[in-house]
Amino acid sequence: MKMETTVEIQFTDQELQKIENLKSRYLKPDSVILEVLYLLQEKYGYISREGMKYAADLLGMTEEQVLGVVTFYSMFNTKPIGKYHLQVCTNVSCMLRGAYDLLKKLEAELKIKKGETTPDGLFTISEVECLGSCGTAPTIQINEDYYEDLNEEKLVQIISELKNK
Repeated sequence: MKMETTVEIQFTDQELQKIENLKSRYLKPDSVILEVLYLLQEKYGYISREGMKYAADLLGMTEEQVLGVVTFYSMFNTKPIGKYHLQVCTNVSCMLRGAYDLLKKLEAELKIKKGETTPDGLFTISEVECLGSCGTAPTIQINEDYYEDLNEEKLVQIISELKNK
């Protein structure tokens, strides 16, 4: 059985000051929940249950409210992900232009299914609803970068380049 180690969640004084500055702009402290979640994810790689509790305590929210925000948005991860997060858009435009074929190709190339991470920790595949790039479908977001007008050959080339970085 795999044991997970618990990491103590704690922002630095500088991070806490940034949050306080943001909170001062709004009537309700919970208005900065997205910024707090981004900070948590940037710092720890994902948003754990402990991170959600920390955010809730920091902003005077319930853990359930924070969980609702985290699980609503696809950009937040609730478990560790690979160095390269491959987010395949399968909304209508991308679907019609071959997104599911690209998703199957990724799964075959990396020998994992969507929602999984390669054993070496390099790649995680996710299916996402919309990347807002319908005019250049099919589109995949890898970390913060968009790859548009993709086909299977281009996709294999991109994966190969990332493996060799």
